[in-house]
Amino acid sequence: MEDIFERLYNMTAFSNIIAEPQFLIMYAIAFILLYLGIKKKYEPLLLIPIAFGVLLANFPGGDMGVVQADENGMVMVNGVLKNIWEMPLHEIAHDLGLMNFIYYMLIKTGFLPPIIFMGVGALTDFGPMLRNLRLSIFGAAAQLGIFTVLLVAILMGFTPKEAASLGIIGGADGPTAIFTTIKLAPHLLGPIAIAAYSYMALVPVIIPLVVKLWCSKKELSINMKEQEKKYPSSVEIKNLRVLKIFFPIVVTTVVALFVPSSVPLIGMLMFGNLIKEIGSDTSRLFDAASNSIMNAATIFLGLSVGATMTAEAFLNWTTIGIVIGGFLAFALSISGGIFFVKIFNLFTKKKINPLIGATGLSAVPMASRVANEIALKYDPKNHVLQYCMASNISGVIGSAVAAGVLISFLG
Repeated sequence: MEDIFERLYNMTAFSNIIAEPQFLIMYAIAFILLYLGIKKKYEPLLLIPIAFGVLLANFPGGDMGVVQADENGMVMVNGVLKNIWEMPLHEIAHDLGLMNFIYYMLIKTGFLPPIIFMGVGALTDFGPMLRNLRLSIFGAAAQLGIFTVLLVAILMGFTPKEAASLGIIGGADGPTAIFTTIKLAPHLLGPIAIAAYSYMALVPVIIPLVVKLWCSKKELSINMKEQEKKYPSSVEIKNLRVLKIFFPIVVTTVVALFVPSSVPLIGMLMFGNLIKEIGSDTSRLFDAASNSIMNAATIFLGLSVGATMTAEAFLNWTTIGIVIGGFLAFALSISGGIFFVKIFNLFTKKKINPLIGATGLSAVPMASRVANEIALKYDPKNHVLQYCMASNISGVIGSAVAAGVLISFLG
């Protein structure tokens, strides 16, 4: 009888959890992420799949965790060292499980990030940026965190490729961080993806903290519409629809000529936007890119990225360094945009609210919504959303180009 109870006990996950209590830490992290996604509504479309992936990966015996290959693609399969890229697809699914199949076939091959960029492009309206082109420069300034953390990470002992993958978290763009890490430091993909998406979800927390640190009440009360009335723009767009169709074609061409390694991301982003702007002739393509394809890609990406966050892979000093460095990159990017606005305001009569600089990240449109809420607290009539979107959208392009530059120099 005792033997039966012992076998029943060993069949459960309790024996493993008691023997290795670090699983409890991972459960706590998963529950916190689920709480933030469900209750706080912080990027629920991303955070909930990631959190559930973390939960699935850390149930002993479930075989849902992603097995990380080394730099040469070698993984341990049933006690035998094999090259993951030489294994047949059915063998990966059978021996390593569902999550590893999704992870290695769709994530590590670099397939899903450009597909998600296509969906993002289909959901993006470049109108606010085109109407306020001068504000798009702050999207470039907000990339400061990427290159600052790159240098700091090298000094801390990371290799240049690892440092670049860490720094790109400052762009606040999960697909870009994944794409860059696949190319430069694939062995760090799990913790970098988790850090990137977690900080994207925490934009409503991080931006107010940084803004409060650097900005005065007077600066945050600058009313953009009043500034427009005092100093109206001399440039008038006569046919915005035509410009919005030409824009993705021109940007793709220019980026392809100067930073070819950015084309997979920028090209798909602009293609998605083009089929949106053309209208009824490509409405079926637009619907597929912005709905079914985008949603399926998000589910697979979130679950498999979360599944990389096993206790063994996450609870170590390298991962802790990545999490700290990622926060630093994020905060520096926001700070870079804010300080560039402050400098800009010293030399111009037409003042700009520093919140415009704070949104030069790729977290569209959450960063802009958060900035708008902050502005309304200081002046209920100060709606800065459309102005923030100008720098916010340019930040998407800026971070993808920055990633391309890093891949070109270090890849």
